[in-house]
Amino acid sequence: MSKEVEDCGHHDDEKKRRRRMFIGILALIITILVVIFLVWIILQPHKPRFILQDTTIYGLNLSDPNFLSSNMQVTISTKNPNDKIAYQGHSDISVWSPFLYGDAVPVSPYLAASISQDVNAGAVLFNIKINGKLKWKVGSWLSGSYRIFANCPAYITLGSRSNGINVGTGIKYQIVQHCHVDV
Repeated sequence: MSKEVEDCGHHDDEKKRRRRMFIGILALIITILVVIFLVWIILQPHKPRFILQDTTIYGLNLSDPNFLSSNMQVTISTKNPNDKIAYQGHSDISVWSPFLYGDAVPVSPYLAASISQDVNAGAVLFNIKINGKLKWKVGSWLSGSYRIFANCPAYITLGSRSNGINVGTGIKYQIVQHCHVDV
């Protein structure tokens, strides 16, 4: 016995409904992507720029058994390259000069030997690292916080080849080094 299945016509409607839903969702996704792309093109967001301007060393001492003591001040400037976004005004430059110090900080024997060799050779490389939070402001809209990391290398010559300037009890080194920024 065979039964013939009659086509009630509902199956074609179901296929059409699924196809319309798929096209609608695809159109919504494409619209959202186009809006995001247009906002990005209009605003052209760029990372802030950090510049290590100078480093003043007040003290740098490596003592046995492998303790490092240092006292220095760095001058760092930041610039907002964006026309339409961020709290800092366009092309405004903010400058700050924090003190960095550590007293009898234990270092590994390998690192102590490397630092000693660098000092004896008359040149030391410091990596000044900046870690913070950043918010973007566009009109009245304020974004969430983003982590920002900047690495500012400072290659300093010591001794007779030094290009430092005596400043009170320290020596100031003009560097003007651009920093690498990750957001």
